[in-house]
Amino acid sequence: METNESYLESVKKQFLYYKTLGEKAIDQLEPEQLFITLNEDTNSIATIIKHISGNMLSRWTDFLTSDGEKEWRNRDAEFENDLLSKDEVLETWNRGWNVFFDALNNLSPEQLSDIIYIRNEGHTVIEAINRQLAHYPYHIGQIVFYAKQLKNSSWNSLSIPKNKSGNYNAEKFAKEKEIKNFTDDELNRLK
Repeated sequence: METNESYLESVKKQFLYYKTLGEKAIDQLEPEQLFITLNEDTNSIATIIKHISGNMLSRWTDFLTSDGEKEWRNRDAEFENDLLSKDEVLETWNRGWNVFFDALNNLSPEQLSDIIYIRNEGHTVIEAINRQLAHYPYHIGQIVFYAKQLKNSSWNSLSIPKNKSGNYNAEKFAKEKEIKNFTDDELNRLK
């Protein structure tokens, strides 16, 4: 049971970290940059956010009792760029994350081995969480990469800045060994 509690605590921190990375990238952009696409085959940051949110709403609404691909979800519409303002983008972003974190925060460690379904394919709750721990950071990486390309002025690094790995490692190795989640320091650094 203790392992399951540690797992839940760890994934909550990791998801919060990736959510924060996405927000810090978005914060560095001008509002109109959220809607730029390079060509017909690319998605704007706003569209990526609309997709992530749509996925979260579908996967995590009543996820213990209903299939994660809800009948009301229109996945194809998630890729239509119809958000009109930064406020709408952030509202969409937060709506998805709120549903997701509510689901995670209401889970008990005993439920991690329960079977849930996504498109009629059974997953343990742990597998469903891990599936999204790959999916959401994948898209957040797209957001960060795209934001760095779109930024017209200097970029405030969200990770170890170029040519600063030595300093970063020296700081880490100057501390006593301890067991903690890597996101503890990273979230503080991103504040």
